[in-house]
Amino acid sequence: MLILNISVSKKILIGILAATILSFSALLIGWTLTEPVSRKGEPILVSIKTGTPAKVIAEDLENQKLIKNAVVFRVAAKLQGLENSLQAGEYSISPAMPVRQMLTMMSQGQTAYQQFTVPEGYTVDQIAELLAEKKLANPARFKALAKNFAPFPYMAANPDTKYSVEGFLFPDTYRLARGTSEEDLLAMMVKQFDAKMTPDSRQRAAELGLSIREVIIMASLVEKEAKLNEEQPIIAGVFANRIQQNMPLQSCATIQYILGYPKAELTIQDTEIASPYNTYQIMGLPPGPIANPGTAAIKAVLLANKTDYLYFVADKQGKHHFSNSYAEHLLAINQVQL
Repeated sequence: MLILNISVSKKILIGILAATILSFSALLIGWTLTEPVSRKGEPILVSIKTGTPAKVIAEDLENQKLIKNAVVFRVAAKLQGLENSLQAGEYSISPAMPVRQMLTMMSQGQTAYQQFTVPEGYTVDQIAELLAEKKLANPARFKALAKNFAPFPYMAANPDTKYSVEGFLFPDTYRLARGTSEEDLLAMMVKQFDAKMTPDSRQRAAELGLSIREVIIMASLVEKEAKLNEEQPIIAGVFANRIQQNMPLQSCATIQYILGYPKAELTIQDTEIASPYNTYQIMGLPPGPIANPGTAAIKAVLLANKTDYLYFVADKQGKHHFSNSYAEHLLAINQVQL
């Protein structure tokens, strides 16, 4: 009878010990899930290739001191049913991040991304420089692809166009994963342009007898000429009037596009440069946009002010003075130079 009692007591002790171990393990896993390795520290970029097992991911995280224990990470992933759901990609993981958050991030594919903003009026060359500064793209490859990149029919370019994609890289803020290719960057921006060019805008262009490409060429001139937003519809109206009267547009912005930089004061020699973009020498619109216009400039072309103005000149503050005749224009030039 005594032997039976001892046997029962051992079983009870073993049960208590097992329960204690299980409780401790549960506490350890819970603590590991919620408590980060450190309360501070810079994020580390962790790359997970397609097909990488949870075991390898856990070991990599432990080696980089982003988690306390690889085994506990795997157990936690298994308990949450995420062991086979960790997605490939690049993740920005901080030592201050709990394991639970890491598992959520990887199972949902919340890959690391960078953000960049394309300002209104930037050219392809300027966008390439911006992407290079942020280490997001090879500028030479970006510009090489931009020459003939035209996924939408309305982008079909004149042979004299510098970049087929110029004008259609919509100025906006973009988020992208690391490793995004130059072609994907171009596709992302032209897709945004296509979405922003609403059915109403397309219908309005048709009512004016303009193709989408012609609207954007005109809008790019307006974007570069106007310093003040409220002047954009007026300047668009001037260009429309000059085209209607078979007058050259004589846009200084087209000369600056040819030069490749914003020259404060143009010379007579500058306006005589042989180029299909030189609107002092050609009639009508240049062969392509000279920048990537924003929504306001596009809207200005579609809803241009109806005036008799044929000329404009900017004063030292950037405000334009508009004239109906060349004689009035000369007087305005003299006034702004005072």
